[in-house]
Amino acid sequence: MELLRPLVDHLSPARTIVRLDVPGAGQSPTPTLPYTFPGLARTLGCLLDQRAYRHADIPGFSWGGALAQQFAFQNPRRCRRLVLVATATGAVMVPASPTILAKTFAPRRFGDPDCLLSVAAQIYGGSIDSGTANIAALSQHMCPTSWRGYTYQLLAGTAWTSLFALPLVRQPTLIIAGTDDHIIPVANAHIMNALLPHSQLHLHHGGHLDLVTQPELFGPIIDAFLDRHCDPS
Repeated sequence: MELLRPLVDHLSPARTIVRLDVPGAGQSPTPTLPYTFPGLARTLGCLLDQRAYRHADIPGFSWGGALAQQFAFQNPRRCRRLVLVATATGAVMVPASPTILAKTFAPRRFGDPDCLLSVAAQIYGGSIDSGTANIAALSQHMCPTSWRGYTYQLLAGTAWTSLFALPLVRQPTLIIAGTDDHIIPVANAHIMNALLPHSQLHLHHGGHLDLVTQPELFGPIIDAFLDRHCDPS
């Protein structure tokens, strides 16, 4: 939740925002057993029920992009629009290099600023490459993640893919991808854009975390997309 606060601050104040920490991340407790994306999408639906929201626009950033896609599959009439940022199609995708993957599998960087400083530029790319100021600011928004919680996140994605279901998605979709994203190569955004019937692709020259480090650039883009596809009903 804290990681996305800068972006929320740059979205229209008239827009209601619901954020959550998935199980085992941030301040949400880690479940006893691993979870799946379909199960987590049901949990998200229950959260919206508790807040009495019948419809919602679903954004997904990185791993959260998989949850956003799954929610759209399961709730075609409840999900109005999708915003997919720095994400891909799950287990069947164009992967990062083995070196990058090895560094991203360790959750230590979430709670250790020195560890984050040593690997951030290499794994994230984009504005992170410009110096340590963005890395220091980034570490302030990252809560420690438990080994078990992070492992559950990785496990949820190992047997999940949206590749074959994307042609069935009818929601207007905005795909935002960085050409210098070292974790999610930009080829994945082109694949998703080709498969989604009602998508538009916005490429930028940044990396995986530019949505967080430069939210002033992306807030207006997301607002414009949601307003352009606003349902008058």
